[in-house]
Amino acid sequence: MKQLLLTVIAVIAFGAAQAQHKSLDSIYNPSADARADLKAALQKASMEKKHVLLQIGGNWCIWCKRLYKFVNDHPELAQAQENNYIVYHLNYSKENKNLDILKELGFPQRFGFPVLVILDAKGNRLHTQNTGILESADSYDEKKILDMLRQWAPSALNPALYTK
Repeated sequence: MKQLLLTVIAVIAFGAAQAQHKSLDSIYNPSADARADLKAALQKASMEKKHVLLQIGGNWCIWCKRLYKFVNDHPELAQAQENNYIVYHLNYSKENKNLDILKELGFPQRFGFPVLVILDAKGNRLHTQNTGILESADSYDEKKILDMLRQWAPSALNPALYTK
């Protein structure tokens, strides 16, 4: 019972922390316990039948800030993200590179930053997205991002859609 209570508290705390609109200079938290945050995100995703979307980067990264702002400024993208994913901004900076987690994720930093990693609610890596492919000029392409969010949503991976 105590473990269940601690899990519920962690999930609620994670949700409250993520629900706050972040300033562009504090999207990523270098001092966060990313392993504990990721565990809470996975638990929340399991409870809500969603996937976890990791946006990996740092507050030093202009393209990380652009992606965060772009998604939040486009209601259809924000809604697709909200409906299907628990989002966690995994820090990569000189203060904390989270290399142990990145190793477990298959070294997504090889694509540059930001890089997106989609996990199922059990923590299995489903997809790593090079965000350079989602760019358009000095910004991002709304259709490309929306397609990616839809293609990796939990409902899109339902085997029943493809076996009939």
